[in-house]
Amino acid sequence: MKRVLSLLVAAFCLTAIAASAANSTKINGWISDSMCGAKHAGSGAACVKKCIKGGMSPVFVDEAKKDVWTIDNPDAVKDFYGDHVTVTATADADKMSVHIDSIAEAK
Repeated sequence: MKRVLSLLVAAFCLTAIAASAANSTKINGWISDSMCGAKHAGSGAACVKKCIKGGMSPVFVDEAKKDVWTIDNPDAVKDFYGDHVTVTATADADKMSVHIDSIAEAK
């Protein structure tokens, strides 16, 4: 019985990990701040850095749609304020938030 239960738990964990990986999306955009949002995407790195230093939160601005997404793990983007980036992220469309799994400068 313990062996069956252990196998079921392991299978559930692997399924959850696979489902999580399937929801990750790679997308280009900018790291901006919660006050300016898409206004300075691509042209306001100094403003973004100043606003975040002043207490605003970093946000991700989708390059194609100009949608502004809150970032639920903001430490992941601390080296990219104001930059054009490619992220792999898991999105929560209901909350308009993303969890950044990986980030790099966009090419």
